[in-house]
Amino acid sequence: MTAETAAPEWTHTQISAEQYDSWSEGQCAGAGADWNADTDFDVRLQDVPLTNRRPDVTVYRADTIDLTPTRPEHVLLVVEVVAPGSETTDRVVKVDQYAKAGIPFHWRIEQAAAGVPIIYTYVLDPAGNAYRDGEVFTGTMKATAPFPVTVDLGAL
Repeated sequence: MTAETAAPEWTHTQISAEQYDSWSEGQCAGAGADWNADTDFDVRLQDVPLTNRRPDVTVYRADTIDLTPTRPEHVLLVVEVVAPGSETTDRVVKVDQYAKAGIPFHWRIEQAAAGVPIIYTYVLDPAGNAYRDGEVFTGTMKATAPFPVTVDLGAL
């Protein structure tokens, strides 16, 4: 994706209550009762130097909802949608920061040339504080880790 390419419309669209109500329980709460997901949420990666990030989606422990700031040890998964102009930050800088902070799972969403979303998944290798490549999804995402979830990417 080049800087001149417009971000896909689905990355800027808030879902309606009707859309949410039509989703399966797996799509709405795939992580289960122990986890929450949020889209307007800072994660404090480190105190010195102060490093906060706001992933596009953060899945965090439900029992930490009242703790601020949210710390990496509270987070299971961060999701970033690569936007024009932030490709290097989303593909390199944030990935390195999330891994060094110890966040177990990272997903990156991009738009393919055909206009269909692609999801790249990563799993933390704690021995090296770096992510290993996981699965890549187009069409339908059927992930089993960190929790089972199925998403029709063409419907996004």
